[in-house]
Amino acid sequence: MKKFLLTAISALMGLTACVYEPEQFDESEYSSENSASSAKTDMGTIFAVNEGKQICNASVSQDTVNYPGSMLWLNFGGKLNVTPSDSGFTTSRVIQHDRLTVTDSSNTVRWYIMRDTTAGECQFQDPEWSTHPNFIVALRAYDIDGRKACENLDYGIFAVRMQDKKKFWFYEKKIGEFATPHVWVSPEAVPDTSAKDSTIEGFFGTKDVRLVYVNEKNEIVFVDLASGDLKKAVANAKKLKKPSGIDGWMVDSPLISPDGNYVVYNAVNPSMNGWNSYVQQLSENAAPVKIEVGEDMMGSPAQPHWFKYGERLFVVWAEFPTGSQFVNKNDLTAASVQNGSAGRTVMREISLNVDAPADLAFDWVGQVRELAPVPMIGGRSPDGKFLATGTNNAYILQLP
Repeated sequence: MKKFLLTAISALMGLTACVYEPEQFDESEYSSENSASSAKTDMGTIFAVNEGKQICNASVSQDTVNYPGSMLWLNFGGKLNVTPSDSGFTTSRVIQHDRLTVTDSSNTVRWYIMRDTTAGECQFQDPEWSTHPNFIVALRAYDIDGRKACENLDYGIFAVRMQDKKKFWFYEKKIGEFATPHVWVSPEAVPDTSAKDSTIEGFFGTKDVRLVYVNEKNEIVFVDLASGDLKKAVANAKKLKKPSGIDGWMVDSPLISPDGNYVVYNAVNPSMNGWNSYVQQLSENAAPVKIEVGEDMMGSPAQPHWFKYGERLFVVWAEFPTGSQFVNKNDLTAASVQNGSAGRTVMREISLNVDAPADLAFDWVGQVRELAPVPMIGGRSPDGKFLATGTNNAYILQLP
C-alpha cells in the first residue's frame, strides 16, 4: 500500500494527483448528512460525486460524445458511494487505488478499469485524461520483490484506450510515484482495434504522440514518439528547463496544450503553503514563464488546465484565499460557500506563438474572467459545459 507523507504535508493535500495524500479521512469529519446530491445555483447545477467519500486526481471528461458531463478519478479504499454500471464494479471492501473510474453527474459509473492482480499490479496513481478523448494515462505500481503485500513499489507509465481498455506501456518501471504524466495524441487519430497494439501507431492510430512526466529530480521530461520507435523516443527524451528560484520545490501536473507544443504546470514550495504556475514550450531551450498574480486575482493560480473553444485558447485555474490550504474541504452544494469564500475558478485567454522569440512566445488576451465562485481543480470540458473537482469532496458543475 502507499506510504503516506508526513502529517504536516498531508494536511495540505490539494494537487490533482495524490501527491500530498493524507491518511484517509474519517468519514464523520466530512459528513454529507446535510448535503444534497445536487443543487441548482446561480453558478449552475452542481452534482456531488462519490458523495461523502474522498477521491483524488479529478479530471473532467474530454469525451463529450460517450462520456458527457463526466469525470475521471482515483479511489481511496473501504467503500465507494456510486451507482455501479455492472457486477464487476464493487463498492465495498475496495482496495485503495485499485481502479480508475469515470462517473457522470448522476453519480453513475460509466467506465472503469480494475488493477490486474494476475499481472502483479498493486495500484494505480496519477490518472489524467489525454488531449484525445479515447485515451487516459496513468501510473501503475508493482512490488519490486513480487510480494502480494505490495509494500516495496516501483511505477511505470501506461496509456489505456477507452474503447477496449487495452494498455500501452511507455515505461514499465523506474518511474517515480509523483510523475503525474500527461499524453498528447493527434486529434485526427482513429485507432484500428485490429492493428498491432504493441506499436505506437497500432495502439494510438498515429505516431503523432507526445508524453510528459515529472522525474524524481523535479524536471519535466518530454518524450516525442513521432519516430514510431518507442525505445528510440525514450532514449532521446528531453528535459525542460526548471523555473529559477524554486530549488527544492515539487513540480507537478504538466498538461500539454491542444496543439501539442506547450505545457502548463504547478510548482509547490517545501512548506506546502505556496505555489506558482507556469507556461512553457516543449523545447529544451524554452524558459518557463510564471503566470503572474494580477490585481484582479484572489491568489496564485492552482492546477492550470488548457481549454480550447473553437479557435480560441484559454488557461483555466483555481484560486484560493490567501492563507488557505491548497484543497477544498467544503460542501460546494451549500449556498454559504458559493460566494468565493472557499476560492473560485477562472480562466484567461492566451495566444501561443510556437518557436517565436521568448517575448513573443505567448500573449495573454483580455482579463481574467470568473467561471464559478468555487474552486474546481479538474479542468473544463471541451464543450465548455462542465467543470470538475475532487479531493476531500468531489463535484461536477454544469455551467449555465
